[in-house]
Amino acid sequence: MKKEKDDTVVQKNRSSRRAQRKKEDKIVSRIALIIGLTLLVVGGVFAFSTYRYITTSLKPLDPDDSEIALVSIPTGSSNKTIGEILEDSEIIKSGMVFNYYTKFNNLSGFQAGKYQFSPDMTLDEIGERLQNGGLAADQADARITVREGLDVDQIGDIVEEETSISKEEFLTTLQDELFFEKLMERYPTLLTDTSKARGVNYRLEGYLFPATYDYYEGMTPETLISEMVTKTNEVLSNYYDQIEESDLNIHETLTLASLVEKEGTTEEDRKKIAQVFFNRLDIDMPLQSDISILYALGEHKELVLYEDLEVDSPYNLYKNTGFGPGPFDNPSEQAVQAVLDPIPNDNYYFVADLDTGDVYYAENLDDHNELVEKYVNNRN
Repeated sequence: MKKEKDDTVVQKNRSSRRAQRKKEDKIVSRIALIIGLTLLVVGGVFAFSTYRYITTSLKPLDPDDSEIALVSIPTGSSNKTIGEILEDSEIIKSGMVFNYYTKFNNLSGFQAGKYQFSPDMTLDEIGERLQNGGLAADQADARITVREGLDVDQIGDIVEEETSISKEEFLTTLQDELFFEKLMERYPTLLTDTSKARGVNYRLEGYLFPATYDYYEGMTPETLISEMVTKTNEVLSNYYDQIEESDLNIHETLTLASLVEKEGTTEEDRKKIAQVFFNRLDIDMPLQSDISILYALGEHKELVLYEDLEVDSPYNLYKNTGFGPGPFDNPSEQAVQAVLDPIPNDNYYFVADLDTGDVYYAENLDDHNELVEKYVNNRN
């Protein structure tokens, strides 16, 4: 009797488990069906969206917009980089699609230079123009010469004088963080250090390479500044490994170079002055450069007065130790070389004869003061 009762209980348990499994199987099936349908819908939407994105990207950005924009393609640009530049310049919808389109259609041989493009152009038209080459130098509407040691304020004056870009537009663009971020994506090695700098007046001070640039009517401040930064990257790329092996980063290298640029005129003096600055840094002594005071004051004059040394600014390297927030002007390649290859010496002071440009060095303050009295205070 007991055995029959036990068998009945076992059968009931088995039936209960089978029913529970069927119920769970139904739930799992429903969930799987819902998930499958959801993935199918999402996949379909994604596929459709991707298809529409690609098809629209293959067409002109705006068939009704024939307004010409000047676009600069730097030397060594890949098809991917060119696509990004065209997208940033609002000539095409997608740089990525442009890159793949040129690969699938074997479009190559694109040339660096200045180009006139408009949003109503097809990808084939753009590709053909890139293969044929850009505007000739003699077609430039103006030539902008950035001399060694000029700061962005002075460069802004030249830009306004020689082009239709106002100084205000030029300086405002230099302070545009979104524009800076685009440049940093293109040149991360060059610009990462300055992106972390605090208290700078302009993040790109020191990064606008001294050279002569062609200006074409319609060129935007972004295009002009990008060319200057591109040139800096081209020059400094020869020194990235050397900077990496030194105790300096790129921002510090350009900061010291900007001081060396204005403190010395000959290659030898620049290398000696660079070592003087290193000697001061080693003992946590202020760099005491008049160039820093003039930058802090926002003035360009021959003599710095004692009262000027009190200017309240992080750029005042008489009051503050270290490098300061960043470069004080835009240095030459020679000034960069001087910082990376200084001439060893034990001096902590130097003074220049303003009449001859000769630089005199001293190991201590007393000797330095005698030189100042002789070559500066007693000028006729």
